Amino acid sequence: MAGIEPAELPVSGFETNREYARSLDDADPLRVYRRRFSFPADGDGRACIYVCGNSLGLMPDMAEDYVEEVLDAWKRLGVEGHFKGARPWTTYHRLAREGFAELAGARTAEVVAMNTLTVNLHVLMASFYRPAGKRNKIVIESTAFPSDYFAVESQIRWHGLDPDECLVEWRPREDEILYTEDLEGILDEQAEEIALLLLPGVQYYTGQVLDMESLCALARRTGCRIGLDLAHAIGNIPLNLHDWQPDFAAWCTYKYLNAGPGAVAGAFVHSRHFNGDTPLQLTGWWGHEENSRFRMAHSFVPAPGADRWQLSNPPVLSLAPLVASLEIFTEAGISALHDKSKRQVAFLRYLLHREFAGQVETITPADASGCQLSLVIVDSNLDAGGVFRALEAMLVMGDWREPNVIRVAPVPLYNSYEDVFELSVRLREAVDANGQT
Repeated sequence: MAGIEPAELPVSGFETNREYARSLDDADPLRVYRRRFSFPADGDGRACIYVCGNSLGLMPDMAEDYVEEVLDAWKRLGVEGHFKGARPWTTYHRLAREGFAELAGARTAEVVAMNTLTVNLHVLMASFYRPAGKRNKIVIESTAFPSDYFAVESQIRWHGLDPDECLVEWRPREDEILYTEDLEGILDEQAEEIALLLLPGVQYYTGQVLDMESLCALARRTGCRIGLDLAHAIGNIPLNLHDWQPDFAAWCTYKYLNAGPGAVAGAFVHSRHFNGDTPLQLTGWWGHEENSRFRMAHSFVPAPGADRWQLSNPPVLSLAPLVASLEIFTEAGISALHDKSKRQVAFLRYLLHREFAGQVETITPADASGCQLSLVIVDSNLDAGGVFRALEAMLVMGDWREPNVIRVAPVPLYNSYEDVFELSVRLREAVDANGQT
């Protein structure tokens, strides 16, 4: 991605006033992209402060045009839309390939748009979790998103094994942070029994960015496979999957990639598995080599690269918003976006430290480089749930995670520095309104 040169902005020593926030916006070359997204409606004289891109990204205005284009082709061409029109449906999934490769740090042959996240995890684990003898365990983080936990449990059961014996948990410490040395301890003790590590790129609850390069190197060193769940990483932080060499990775696209609710997901398979080391896999018609696919033969000829893991023809209406959003990422560039994100999060941390000391803290590690900050109400005189509900009433859209965490994520494509400042203003109102006596 060519991208935009990041503005030179301070990472500390911010000021705590609106004029200063606006001056940061004036100096921001990425500010033009905000106008290309649709925000929820204002109300009660307040603009919506949308800081929930870690859960569902805003709609790019271009998405509407791309969906309309597909609908128009369906209306005008019927079944011939598979092969005719501006973007034929048979090859529509390829329109996501370049954007995925750039964001994942992968070769184009290593990525594919298909299915949804948990389906992709199952499809990929069918290839890369192959328990044999005593090497039959899967390591996941104990605080993994429930869907990942359920998928791993069911994969273990599918092989006739017991999750109580074969599911190993990498647990955070009291600060809720995962430490690589603790995982190393698990592998030192059980290396010959571990078949697969399934780990996140960014931990969904705390916003911790894991050292994926080190985790992949650790897996290779101990002789086990590794898969990455990049749901909270793709489009948020720069990735370098080809060089890091996980066996596989999967991600959804409705968070930072702004592709819409339930949008088609993405997958990565490292190129070393394409020739000579191709594992067993589930197969379907769309994973068959394209030139002979419509001969309807019953002998499977795998498509090149990660395309062979496809099962069914892609959901074009679901792909259209993703293609539109990836075009914006290509224009902006993940490096410039990440640079702005770090500055926005630094600004928010500064405001929290200056304005909410002893009341609101964050469990997100100080060296985390993603969009998300997970806030915790630490003042026992405050009703944490009440603070969140007050923010909701003031049109601040973040999200709540039990037992006491408010997740907020200023997204550099569409959030401004003034959004960050206004978030602190409304947080002050919410905190002041929810003191317990």
